[in-house]
Amino acid sequence: MDSSLDHLDAAGFLQIWQHFDVDDNGYIEGKELDDFFRHMLKKLGMKGGEITEEDVRGLRERFMSAYDTTADGRLQIQELAAMMLPEDENFLLLFRRETPLDSSVEFMRIWRNYDTDSSGYISAIELKGFLQDLFLQHRKSISADKLDEYTDTMMKMFDKNKDGRLDLNDLARILALKENFLLKFKMDACSLEDRRRDFEKIFAHYDVSKTGALEGPEVDGFVKDMMELVKTSISGTDLDKFRKALLGHCDTNRDGKIQKNELALCLGLKLS
Repeated sequence: MDSSLDHLDAAGFLQIWQHFDVDDNGYIEGKELDDFFRHMLKKLGMKGGEITEEDVRGLRERFMSAYDTTADGRLQIQELAAMMLPEDENFLLLFRRETPLDSSVEFMRIWRNYDTDSSGYISAIELKGFLQDLFLQHRKSISADKLDEYTDTMMKMFDKNKDGRLDLNDLARILALKENFLLKFKMDACSLEDRRRDFEKIFAHYDVSKTGALEGPEVDGFVKDMMELVKTSISGTDLDKFRKALLGHCDTNRDGKIQKNELALCLGLKLS
């Protein structure tokens, strides 16, 4: 964009992000967007007093059409990184997927893999392992110092309650997990036939292995989405407690899985 941005590194980018994401909700939107593009016009050499609302709107429209990949009228951190960071510093590109992460089952598989001590959180050491694996998957080499810098930057970007670890919601933001699948359904506001049809869709979504039973991360994904219908922020320990309770209630044959008919009975639904 201009020469002052050519040398922007991850730490410098973080400062810009935190400055403009004023309400710390993970997006630059509304007035924050106008302030950001006004700042960019100054970086491009315009004097503050010369910048008009039309200038700001024009720059915003131009860049949003190119970088607002979700087309929601606001900038996510990955979108801003694509706009501002040189490619060799844009480690957030590693989180760009050819197919977006749209399943809580896959998300929970990743979570279980990196919450290595089963604490219910991702520590800085576990996050570093996650980043290291990402670089390996993308066949990119990285020095130990850069890996430390990126880990530290990620913690500062996404550790919303500043406790030095990431919870489920923090990692969901990092991986740009799509909206909760269960939000599509109104469980109690439809006929029995509609409920049965919706149940079939729901079970098929979480039964990724197509075995007719939910197990492992499939149960985790279902539990996560169920909990988030009533609680906006959940931890790994919350999820583990609810998972145990759900299995205790639904897993009538005690095989550690939830069969289709078991889940239906659990939800007060007869399939035929």
